[in-house]
Amino acid sequence: MLKAVFKSIQAYFGAFALISKLKLWKFFAIPIIISIVTAIIIGVSAYGFSDNLGTFISKVWIWEWGKNTFSAIVEVFSGLLILALGLILFKHIIMALSAPFMSAVSEKIELHLLGEKHTHRNTSFQQQLWRGIRINVRNLGMELMLTILIFMVGLIPVIGWFTSLLIFVVQAYYAGFGNMDYTLERHLKYNESLSFVRKNRGTAIGNGLGFLAILLIPIIGVILVLPLSVTAASTKTIELLDSNKDIV
Repeated sequence: MLKAVFKSIQAYFGAFALISKLKLWKFFAIPIIISIVTAIIIGVSAYGFSDNLGTFISKVWIWEWGKNTFSAIVEVFSGLLILALGLILFKHIIMALSAPFMSAVSEKIELHLLGEKHTHRNTSFQQQLWRGIRINVRNLGMELMLTILIFMVGLIPVIGWFTSLLIFVVQAYYAGFGNMDYTLERHLKYNESLSFVRKNRGTAIGNGLGFLAILLIPIIGVILVLPLSVTAASTKTIELLDSNKDIV
Protein backbone atom coordinates (compact mmCIF):
# COMPACT_ATOMS: atom_id res chain seq x y z
CA MET A 1 0.00 0.00 0.00
CA LEU A 2 2.89 2.38 0.72
CA LYS A 3 4.02 2.08 -2.89
CA ALA A 4 0.57 3.16 -4.07
CA VAL A 5 0.62 6.09 -1.63
CA PHE A 6 3.92 7.38 -2.98
CA LYS A 7 2.88 6.91 -6.61
CA SER A 8 -0.31 8.84 -5.95
CA ILE A 9 1.65 11.69 -4.37
CA GLN A 10 4.08 11.63 -7.30
CA ALA A 11 1.18 12.31 -9.69
CA TYR A 12 0.93 15.83 -8.27
CA PHE A 13 4.28 16.82 -9.78
CA GLY A 14 2.90 16.65 -13.31
CA ALA A 15 -0.54 18.06 -12.52
CA PHE A 16 0.17 21.76 -13.14
CA ALA A 17 1.79 21.10 -16.52
CA LEU A 18 -1.09 18.81 -17.58
CA ILE A 19 -3.71 21.42 -16.66
CA SER A 20 -1.92 24.02 -18.73
CA LYS A 21 -1.32 21.65 -21.66
CA LEU A 22 -4.99 20.65 -21.88
CA LYS A 23 -6.21 24.20 -21.11
CA LEU A 24 -8.31 23.05 -18.17
CA TRP A 25 -8.08 26.16 -16.01
CA LYS A 26 -11.43 27.49 -17.26
CA PHE A 27 -13.20 24.47 -15.75
CA PHE A 28 -11.90 25.39 -12.30
CA ALA A 29 -13.25 28.97 -12.18
CA ILE A 30 -16.55 28.18 -10.42
CA PRO A 31 -15.05 25.48 -8.12
CA ILE A 32 -12.38 27.96 -7.00
CA ILE A 33 -15.09 30.49 -6.11
CA ILE A 34 -16.95 27.76 -4.21
CA SER A 35 -13.72 26.92 -2.34
CA ILE A 36 -13.02 30.51 -1.32
CA VAL A 37 -16.57 31.22 -0.10
CA THR A 38 -16.76 27.92 1.79
CA ALA A 39 -13.36 28.47 3.43
CA ILE A 40 -14.38 31.92 4.67
CA ILE A 41 -17.69 30.70 6.14
CA ILE A 42 -16.14 27.67 7.87
CA GLY A 43 -13.13 29.65 9.11
CA VAL A 44 -15.26 32.30 10.79
CA SER A 45 -17.57 29.68 12.32
CA ALA A 46 -14.69 27.55 13.63
CA TYR A 47 -13.01 30.53 15.29
CA GLY A 48 -16.18 31.33 17.20
CA PHE A 49 -16.73 27.77 18.47
CA SER A 50 -13.16 26.78 19.44
CA ASP A 51 -13.11 28.28 22.96
CA ASN A 52 -16.61 27.11 23.80
CA LEU A 53 -15.81 23.49 22.94
CA GLY A 54 -12.74 23.35 25.18
CA THR A 55 -14.62 24.83 28.13
CA PHE A 56 -17.54 22.44 27.68
CA ILE A 57 -15.42 19.28 27.53
CA SER A 58 -13.33 20.36 30.55
CA LYS A 59 -16.44 20.16 32.74
CA VAL A 60 -16.46 16.38 32.29
CA TRP A 61 -13.52 16.11 34.72
CA ILE A 62 -15.21 16.56 38.13
CA TRP A 63 -12.18 15.81 40.32
CA GLU A 64 -9.69 18.39 41.59
CA TRP A 65 -6.61 16.23 41.14
CA GLY A 66 -5.30 16.35 37.60
CA LYS A 67 -7.83 19.00 36.59
CA ASN A 68 -5.24 21.40 35.19
CA THR A 69 -3.53 18.62 33.23
CA PHE A 70 -6.84 17.42 31.82
CA SER A 71 -7.86 20.96 30.88
CA ALA A 72 -4.54 21.52 29.09
CA ILE A 73 -4.93 18.26 27.12
CA VAL A 74 -8.54 19.11 26.26
CA GLU A 75 -7.57 22.58 25.06
CA VAL A 76 -5.03 21.16 22.62
CA PHE A 77 -7.32 18.44 21.33
CA SER A 78 -10.30 20.78 21.08
CA GLY A 79 -8.27 22.94 18.71
CA LEU A 80 -7.29 19.86 16.71
CA LEU A 81 -10.89 18.65 16.63
CA ILE A 82 -12.18 22.03 15.40
CA LEU A 83 -9.49 22.06 12.72
CA ALA A 84 -10.30 18.48 11.72
CA LEU A 85 -14.05 19.08 11.57
CA GLY A 86 -13.50 22.30 9.60
CA LEU A 87 -11.35 20.48 7.05
CA ILE A 88 -13.87 17.65 6.83
CA LEU A 89 -16.78 19.99 6.13
CA PHE A 90 -14.75 22.12 3.73
CA LYS A 91 -13.54 19.31 1.52
CA HIS A 92 -16.85 17.49 1.30
CA ILE A 93 -18.82 20.65 0.53
CA ILE A 94 -16.50 21.77 -2.26
CA MET A 95 -16.13 18.28 -3.72
CA ALA A 96 -19.90 17.72 -3.76
CA LEU A 97 -20.79 21.07 -5.32
CA SER A 98 -17.93 20.93 -7.83
CA ALA A 99 -18.72 17.41 -9.08
CA PRO A 100 -20.13 18.34 -12.53
CA PHE A 101 -17.15 20.61 -13.30
CA MET A 102 -14.56 18.12 -12.03
CA SER A 103 -16.19 15.29 -13.97
CA ALA A 104 -15.60 17.29 -17.17
CA VAL A 105 -11.96 17.78 -16.21
CA SER A 106 -11.54 14.07 -15.57
CA GLU A 107 -13.05 13.24 -18.96
CA LYS A 108 -10.68 15.62 -20.75
CA ILE A 109 -7.73 13.96 -19.02
CA GLU A 110 -9.02 10.50 -19.90
CA LEU A 111 -9.37 11.48 -23.56
CA HIS A 112 -5.78 12.77 -23.53
CA LEU A 113 -4.39 9.62 -21.89
CA LEU A 114 -6.45 6.93 -23.64
CA GLY A 115 -7.58 8.47 -26.90
CA GLU A 116 -10.46 6.55 -28.46
CA LYS A 117 -10.57 4.13 -25.53
CA HIS A 118 -11.91 6.83 -23.21
CA THR A 119 -15.50 6.75 -21.96
CA HIS A 120 -17.89 9.61 -22.73
CA ARG A 121 -20.18 10.93 -20.03
CA ASN A 122 -23.74 9.68 -20.34
CA THR A 123 -25.07 11.54 -17.31
CA SER A 124 -26.50 15.04 -16.99
CA PHE A 125 -25.24 17.96 -14.89
CA GLN A 126 -27.94 17.21 -12.29
CA GLN A 127 -27.03 13.51 -12.14
CA GLN A 128 -23.36 14.29 -11.68
CA LEU A 129 -24.20 16.78 -8.94
CA TRP A 130 -26.44 14.25 -7.18
CA ARG A 131 -23.73 11.58 -7.42
CA GLY A 132 -21.22 14.00 -5.89
CA ILE A 133 -23.60 14.93 -3.07
CA ARG A 134 -24.47 11.27 -2.39
CA ILE A 135 -20.83 10.15 -2.25
CA ASN A 136 -19.73 13.07 -0.10
CA VAL A 137 -22.64 12.91 2.34
CA ARG A 138 -21.87 9.22 2.84
CA ASN A 139 -18.16 9.94 3.28
CA LEU A 140 -18.88 12.89 5.56
CA GLY A 141 -20.89 10.69 7.92
CA MET A 142 -18.21 7.99 7.99
CA GLU A 143 -15.40 10.46 8.48
CA LEU A 144 -17.15 12.38 11.27
CA MET A 145 -17.88 9.15 13.13
CA LEU A 146 -14.27 7.94 12.84
CA THR A 147 -12.78 11.35 13.71
CA ILE A 148 -14.88 11.77 16.87
CA LEU A 149 -14.13 8.18 17.94
CA ILE A 150 -10.39 8.68 17.41
CA PHE A 151 -10.56 12.03 19.21
CA MET A 152 -12.14 10.42 22.27
CA VAL A 153 -9.41 7.76 22.33
CA GLY A 154 -6.87 10.56 22.00
CA LEU A 155 -7.88 11.97 25.38
CA ILE A 156 -6.08 9.01 26.94
CA PRO A 157 -2.58 10.19 27.97
CA VAL A 158 0.49 8.91 26.10
CA ILE A 159 -1.29 7.72 22.92
CA GLY A 160 -2.71 11.14 22.02
CA TRP A 161 0.06 11.94 19.52
CA PHE A 162 -0.74 8.79 17.55
CA THR A 163 -4.45 9.58 17.27
CA SER A 164 -3.72 12.99 15.75
CA LEU A 165 -1.77 11.25 12.99
CA LEU A 166 -4.57 8.75 12.50
CA ILE A 167 -7.15 11.53 12.10
CA PHE A 168 -4.95 13.06 9.40
CA VAL A 169 -4.76 9.73 7.52
CA VAL A 170 -8.54 9.28 7.73
CA GLN A 171 -9.03 12.77 6.33
CA ALA A 172 -6.60 12.01 3.52
CA TYR A 173 -8.42 8.80 2.59
CA TYR A 174 -11.80 10.46 2.18
CA ALA A 175 -10.36 13.44 0.31
CA GLY A 176 -8.73 11.07 -2.18
CA PHE A 177 -11.95 9.04 -2.32
CA GLY A 178 -13.92 12.08 -3.49
CA ASN A 179 -11.34 13.05 -6.08
CA MET A 180 -11.18 9.53 -7.52
CA ASP A 181 -14.95 9.33 -7.90
CA TYR A 182 -15.01 12.09 -10.55
CA THR A 183 -13.50 9.46 -12.85
CA LEU A 184 -15.23 6.42 -11.39
CA GLU A 185 -18.72 7.86 -11.98
CA ARG A 186 -18.30 7.27 -15.74
CA HIS A 187 -17.30 3.65 -15.31
CA LEU A 188 -18.69 2.16 -12.11
CA LYS A 189 -21.95 2.18 -10.23
CA TYR A 190 -22.16 3.67 -6.72
CA ASN A 191 -21.46 0.43 -4.80
CA GLU A 192 -18.81 -0.63 -7.30
CA SER A 193 -16.99 2.67 -6.72
CA LEU A 194 -16.99 2.11 -2.95
CA SER A 195 -15.43 -1.31 -3.47
CA PHE A 196 -12.89 0.01 -6.00
CA VAL A 197 -11.62 2.74 -3.66
CA ARG A 198 -11.38 0.31 -0.73
CA LYS A 199 -9.21 -1.99 -2.86
CA ASN A 200 -7.04 0.99 -3.87
CA ARG A 201 -6.97 2.81 -0.54
CA GLY A 202 -3.26 3.56 -0.92
CA THR A 203 -3.99 5.66 -4.01
CA ALA A 204 -6.79 7.46 -2.18
CA ILE A 205 -4.61 8.19 0.86
CA GLY A 206 -1.72 9.44 -1.26
CA ASN A 207 -3.96 11.79 -3.21
CA GLY A 208 -5.60 12.97 0.01
CA LEU A 209 -2.24 13.68 1.64
CA GLY A 210 -1.41 15.96 -1.27
CA PHE A 211 -4.86 17.57 -0.97
CA LEU A 212 -4.33 18.36 2.73
CA ALA A 213 -0.75 19.55 2.21
CA ILE A 214 -1.85 22.03 -0.45
CA LEU A 215 -4.79 23.16 1.66
CA LEU A 216 -2.44 24.11 4.49
CA ILE A 217 -0.75 26.71 2.26
CA PRO A 218 -2.33 30.06 3.25
CA ILE A 219 -4.74 31.54 0.66
CA ILE A 220 -3.08 29.89 -2.36
CA GLY A 221 -3.97 26.45 -1.04
CA VAL A 222 -7.71 27.13 -1.19
CA ILE A 223 -7.34 28.21 -4.82
CA LEU A 224 -5.12 25.40 -6.09
CA VAL A 225 -6.31 22.45 -4.01
CA LEU A 226 -9.03 21.24 -6.40
CA PRO A 227 -7.18 21.79 -9.70
CA LEU A 228 -4.07 19.93 -8.58
CA SER A 229 -5.69 17.17 -6.52
CA VAL A 230 -8.39 16.33 -9.08
CA THR A 231 -5.88 16.25 -11.94
CA ALA A 232 -3.53 14.01 -9.95
CA ALA A 233 -6.38 11.72 -8.88
CA SER A 234 -7.77 11.46 -12.41
CA THR A 235 -4.45 10.37 -13.91
CA LYS A 236 -3.94 7.65 -11.30
CA THR A 237 -7.55 6.44 -11.33
CA ILE A 238 -7.59 6.17 -15.14
CA GLU A 239 -4.33 4.25 -14.96
CA LEU A 240 -5.79 1.83 -12.39
CA LEU A 241 -9.00 1.31 -14.35
CA ASP A 242 -7.11 0.71 -17.57
CA SER A 243 -4.65 -1.74 -16.01
CA ASN A 244 -7.54 -3.65 -14.38
CA LYS A 245 -9.53 -3.63 -17.65
CA ASP A 246 -12.30 -1.67 -15.94
CA ILE A 247 -12.44 0.95 -18.71
CA VAL A 248 -15.76 0.12 -20.35
